[in-house]
Amino acid sequence: MKELISSANIKVKVSVKDWKEAIEVSGSLLLRSKKIRRKYIDDMIKAVIDMGPYMVLALGFALAHAKPSPDVLENGLSLITLETPVNFGSKNDPVKVILCMACTDNTSHISVLRAVAEKLMTDGMIDRIASCKSVQGVYSLINE
Repeated sequence: MKELISSANIKVKVSVKDWKEAIEVSGSLLLRSKKIRRKYIDDMIKAVIDMGPYMVLALGFALAHAKPSPDVLENGLSLITLETPVNFGSKNDPVKVILCMACTDNTSHISVLRAVAEKLMTDGMIDRIASCKSVQGVYSLINE
């Protein structure tokens, strides 16, 4: 199987003060790997402000994303786990795992979402990822 998320785009046990900073940190991994421009991070934060915590898809898990735009240079995924979970204002709070997704168009958006859902929505996977103490542990779980 093709690598879903590179180890350079994974951080574990990150300390953040709130959901905005959590999106900021997960997005910064994609910015650093030149998958997005800075504005895409702002768009993800604005999406939560405008539409509510729809990104919190499951207990403890948020899929940070915004609509495809010119600020997405290349499809990319990043993932962070949080030292202390944060609230988005969702019934699935608190969030401890944040997957950040950036797609160049709607077609790739759907295929990336499908691949992510197959991997992360299996029973207990969010808890297994959240309990990893190393980037390599998360990398192995996601890409195995």
